[in-house]
Amino acid sequence: MASSSGNDDDLTIPRAAINKMIKETLPNVRVANDARELVVNCCTEFIHLISSEANEICNKSEKKTISPEHVIQALESLGFGSYISEVKEVLQECKTVALKRRKASSRLENLGIPEEELLRQQQELFAKARQQQAELAQQEWLQMQQAAQQAQLAAASASASNQAGSSQDEDEEDDI
Repeated sequence: MASSSGNDDDLTIPRAAINKMIKETLPNVRVANDARELVVNCCTEFIHLISSEANEICNKSEKKTISPEHVIQALESLGFGSYISEVKEVLQECKTVALKRRKASSRLENLGIPEEELLRQQQELFAKARQQQAELAQQEWLQMQQAAQQAQLAAASASASNQAGSSQDEDEEDDI
């Protein structure tokens, strides 16, 4: 029985998982408790054996992560080569399920809108933003033109006032 001391020898597969597998595999067979415990211990030992061998293969190939290929090589080297075809089928099923999960969790997939439609909408938004930017630039340009015209008018007006003022001064000098 597993305890929570943290020792590697105490690691086991949960009994509920083994019981479920036994019931699914042998639905009409009664299995004694000590036989169930033996199956748990055998499964645990098998997993330790395969994972240790896969780890050695991984280290020899100077890798840091055990890959499915390392596990398959471990099965072969330990004399379990007859399981390799089934292992490869299960591996392919796992990859397929993982791919479906990734696709299902994708935000684009959850929207229910085809990618082409999303791309079209994106292009429309870009065009609209460019149009708004151009209109804003046009408004700024017009405002600058108006300010420049007003400045020219003010300068012309000031110049005219100065000229009118200086001609009045000359008229006054003539009067003296």
